[in-house]
Amino acid sequence: MPASPYTDLDRPPLSPRSLERALVTPNGLWTRIDVRARTASTNADAATAAMADEPEGLVVVAEEQTAGRGRRERQWTSPPRAGLTLSVLLRPGLARPERDWPALRPGAFSWLPLMAGVALMEAVERVAEVDAALKWPNDLLVGGGKCAGILAEASGDVVVVGIGLNVTTRREELPGTNGLPATSLKVAGAAGLDRDPLLRALLRGLAGWYGGWREAGGDAELSGLLGAYRRGCATLGREVRVLLPAGGEILGEATSVDDGGQLVVRSADGVTHRVSAGDVLHVR
Repeated sequence: MPASPYTDLDRPPLSPRSLERALVTPNGLWTRIDVRARTASTNADAATAAMADEPEGLVVVAEEQTAGRGRRERQWTSPPRAGLTLSVLLRPGLARPERDWPALRPGAFSWLPLMAGVALMEAVERVAEVDAALKWPNDLLVGGGKCAGILAEASGDVVVVGIGLNVTTRREELPGTNGLPATSLKVAGAAGLDRDPLLRALLRGLAGWYGGWREAGGDAELSGLLGAYRRGCATLGREVRVLLPAGGEILGEATSVDDGGQLVVRSADGVTHRVSAGDVLHVR
């Protein structure tokens, strides 16, 4: 028999009805909030809905996810109701004439996980009242550790963006990592640990950034997204080691993020590299 969601008073369940009332509005981006007690992967659930012609704006939230993945197929685990685990279904490749949104080219889609990172950072700072920063491309850092990760998967005109945030995860429940230590808002001493206002702030912020970006034709600079990401990115100005997907590495100073969302790294020999994918390690 499954455990009651009310047995751990520090981890109350989310209320689907109140979230729907707060977030699904006639002129808003979000069309449906699907809160599931348990699922294998919210990204997979959203992708399945997309194949069934679900419109943009679906949000799938899991109280417990059993087969979550991060970048490079890494496992993302969290105890039930200890964090926010969700995926959003977006269709930036389709025009929305009623909103004056043009269809965007696939090359612009790479900004969506970075956009989600900005929205998450802003929500955590405002609601949890703790300093947060971004490690390129889309890890959220709190108190020197990794508190959240983001995974975007594109297919045709669809992009599913998955977000996993550790909220009340206790120190002994955090997974081991090969890079930055994992942390949670609770471990970092955050003041606000209520998942409901955190989720509302995240989705409202993401909807605002997405709308501005779509109105700007996917131009990250014109929409203000590029500037916001640069301001929040803790990778910039640091010595980094970038492990490339095909093998090899780049060692140098991270000097900027360009208008395509790529990390600009200047190596010791003065050569400038633009990195679109890779694991970044902060050397100092």
